[in-house]
Amino acid sequence: MQAYTQDEIYTIVRDIYYSTIFSDIVKRNQIRKIDQLERVVKYTFNNVGNTFSAKSIADYLKSERRSLDNETVYSYLEKLEKAYLLHRCSRYDLQGKEILKTQEKFYLADVALRHSVLGYNADSAASSLENIVYLELCRRGYAVNVGKTADGEIDFVATRQNEKVYVQVTQEMKFEQTKKREYDRLLEIRDNYPKYVLTTDEFAGGNYEGIKTMHIADFLLSETLA
Repeated sequence: MQAYTQDEIYTIVRDIYYSTIFSDIVKRNQIRKIDQLERVVKYTFNNVGNTFSAKSIADYLKSERRSLDNETVYSYLEKLEKAYLLHRCSRYDLQGKEILKTQEKFYLADVALRHSVLGYNADSAASSLENIVYLELCRRGYAVNVGKTADGEIDFVATRQNEKVYVQVTQEMKFEQTKKREYDRLLEIRDNYPKYVLTTDEFAGGNYEGIKTMHIADFLLSETLA
């Protein structure tokens, strides 16, 4: 079996990206202002794991002296979803028990897309890990939302039939401040569904007040969470 170098892999992914952009989106939808579309793509790719709205993108482009209305931004995001480049992750109000229609997150169909378009950035590692966990939860058949609490946010609330799990993703928990932040968010939730913190810490594991800590690799290799 042929082994590809990292550069070759990113070249293949970049070719897939451009083929999708120009064949499935630009040509099919007769988009003329390709530069606008690409700027929306780059903003979205650069903000994986962050909540934002169409207005956020429009305001950003305006700061770069590129005028683009909210409806056009929504249209571009929808087309990127339909082309399976992006996945929309809505926020779920854990108190009000309803899906919120603002400040969504978007995740990539493949994290390699980000590196092939924007290049490698060490600061993107944390959001890439979050993206990988999101995709794995979807692959397992969960409906996945971002959880909104009274004081903050849970990375993922994943439901499947009668199952529900809460998941926090953090690159590392070497500092007590980080541990407190990740655990406290989950401890705010007063129910008995499983709660997890996933990290890349070498010796990740154990249980903290009912919250299970796992290495992300162990999570990816595990058969079940609940």
